[in-house]
Amino acid sequence: MAKQKYSGILLLRRKGLTAPMEDYLKAIYSLQQKGMNATTLALAKEMKVSPPSATSMMKKLADWKLVRHTLYLGVRLTPLGEKIALEVIRHHRLLELYLSHSLGYSWDEVHQEAEKLEHFISEDFESRMSQALGNPKRDPHGAPIPTKKGTWEEIPSFSLASASPKNCLIMQEVEDEDPELLRYLSQLGLYPGVEISVLEKHPFEGPLYLRIGKSHHYLGHKVADRIRVILKKKRRKEVKEK
Repeated sequence: MAKQKYSGILLLRRKGLTAPMEDYLKAIYSLQQKGMNATTLALAKEMKVSPPSATSMMKKLADWKLVRHTLYLGVRLTPLGEKIALEVIRHHRLLELYLSHSLGYSWDEVHQEAEKLEHFISEDFESRMSQALGNPKRDPHGAPIPTKKGTWEEIPSFSLASASPKNCLIMQEVEDEDPELLRYLSQLGLYPGVEISVLEKHPFEGPLYLRIGKSHHYLGHKVADRIRVILKKKRRKEVKEK
């Protein structure tokens, strides 16, 4: 089943499906996951291109039956478009973990390298890489890795910026596209799986005073908003149930 799905993608590539088209499908999927409409302006911002460029690609994807236009709401992925997006996301996140664990890349370096490679690896390479890593569920930044069937384990999380004082938390995930942010979090010892306690929360989007492991640090509201966390007791319960 998984082989047929991947072969279908390879067949589309032979017919002209390009890396930029796959990148747009990933961007549309990302917007949908955030509950946002993939309008021309939203997609142009996500892809860092001009609105006319986004409009041209949206029409192309529609011609390939990878997206559907909805009046005033932009485009949504078709089932085939979503399969392709999830396959490329799987490649990307497996590559990030492989580069980090096996080749010694730091977590602020892997995103750009994975972006270059994700469109070109074979099914066999993907399978061997996943097996070598122990069929992982999350990448170095805590993002879930889709299975070959396009599913993943969903653990409800929330923004660190929205956490209440005295909350005991576990860092779950952080955005992977900003190397400077990741290097800064490394200096604070903030990685997925690290325990965090909110000691103080200043009003009007002021900084948070945190215990990170055994250290204490202030963290700005905007940075905290880019970090996803779960309650510590919730994680323990999930581990026990497994």
